[in-house]
Amino acid sequence: MTDPNNKPRTVICVGDIHGYLTKLLNLWSNLRSQIDPDSFNTATVIFLGDYCDRGPDTRKVIDFLITLPKRYPNQKHVFLSGNHDFAFGGFVGLLAGEFEAKETWQEYADNEEREGWYKGEGYEKMHLQGRRWGGWIKAKFNAAKGIDYKGSIYDAAPTFESYGVSHGSSELMKAVPEDHKKFLADMVWVHEEDDVCIETQEGVKHCKLIAVHAGLERGKNVREQLEFLKARDARVPKVTDLSGRKDVWDIPKELTETILVSGHHGKLHIEGLRLIIDEGGGLEGNPVAAIVLPSMKIVRDTDNFS
Repeated sequence: MTDPNNKPRTVICVGDIHGYLTKLLNLWSNLRSQIDPDSFNTATVIFLGDYCDRGPDTRKVIDFLITLPKRYPNQKHVFLSGNHDFAFGGFVGLLAGEFEAKETWQEYADNEEREGWYKGEGYEKMHLQGRRWGGWIKAKFNAAKGIDYKGSIYDAAPTFESYGVSHGSSELMKAVPEDHKKFLADMVWVHEEDDVCIETQEGVKHCKLIAVHAGLERGKNVREQLEFLKARDARVPKVTDLSGRKDVWDIPKELTETILVSGHHGKLHIEGLRLIIDEGGGLEGNPVAAIVLPSMKIVRDTDNFS
């Protein structure tokens, strides 16, 4: 959809925020200053997931995000679920559909001891990822990230604390306000946009855009994956398209003229139409980044445009 002046609509894709309110506010302010007001105020803004964990301000981050539709009524806002948000939703009982929680644990039961799954009040009805999220990991140091674990394998302790309860406390279920529960329950697992413009070496291309937190799986039928993601079926123990790594890195071969945009991977990677926008990885010293289409401009919270 382009406007009568033939100006393609602006699409902004925002990488993983991970509880860092100051970074989010700085990034938003930089986006506002770098995009002309008409384009900014009518932009489609796709948040790529992982709003919680690691950083100190999950509660305030979600407070900010839920005000956007009122403050910017002509923007379109899309909130994708990341694997961290999925697990948070699992802990507070907000995952869609009817499922037998125990059936989500079985395949990974050997990891329970090492990962210290949650065993407090309500655990019997809790999805595997909720139990992992609210648990206590035995190891102190996360070698892959080079940081200490914060409570659980998901680094969820700061999220609990942002709601005023201690890590692993079932009190969180009462402490999360209703509007935050609605936000977590409404998040989508995939978003598709038709006719998004993107500047390439061959000129401006009109493409379809698919946004999903980690990516689409290699070697699996894309249509079936998209149908599964739209159904948000939480009967599976793990949603690979939200939490995979190497298996969701590339664009599936059957997708042509399609932009595939994700966060999740802790790096900025732009190759053809595959856009991975997660410079932060939830680490304090790293920036939160966004990409603006069609220009492909990268904007960070750390940019100083004055």
